[in-house]
Amino acid sequence: MTFLLPARSGVVPPLRGSTASLGVPAVADAVVGWLWTVALFLFPGLVAAGLCAPCLAAERLRALFDALPPAGRVLPSYLGVSVGLSVPYLVGVALTVTRAGEAGPAWSSGFLLTALIGAVAVGFVAPAAAALGLPRLGVDWDPAGYGPSTWLLLVGAGLWYALVAAVPLVALAVGMALPGGY
Repeated sequence: MTFLLPARSGVVPPLRGSTASLGVPAVADAVVGWLWTVALFLFPGLVAAGLCAPCLAAERLRALFDALPPAGRVLPSYLGVSVGLSVPYLVGVALTVTRAGEAGPAWSSGFLLTALIGAVAVGFVAPAAAALGLPRLGVDWDPAGYGPSTWLLLVGAGLWYALVAAVPLVALAVGMALPGGY
């Protein structure tokens, strides 16, 4: 019965096939870390989608999201576009945090610049892509014929999204600019 006694060093070797010998805790920690990273990247776009949902009251915008993949399903397209439109903001924040030496005024100016560049990208470039680019790719989505009212609707929705996305960045920028920073 000596095989049941612990080794003389006081360390009990793991049982054959146990999870401790397979490194499961390390794998689980890595998976949880990746899930948190994905959640942090999705969160701004999903919040903006919720705050911009009233824009879906316009039939033309619903037609746009209905025409995008997966065709015939507005909600997945809308959420995908909302998360995609948050990418310029996420990239700007990541660049600001990694390139600025320390938190404070450098982060403040970086966040304001991110809000400005994001507003141009989302408020003007995205509507131009929807009204000019999609029809050239064969996605004809506007029943009204891409007239001035469609442009006004697209730019208005884009600027609303830009405003929703810029508010937290401007608040952070103001906080970072204050004496003592964050």
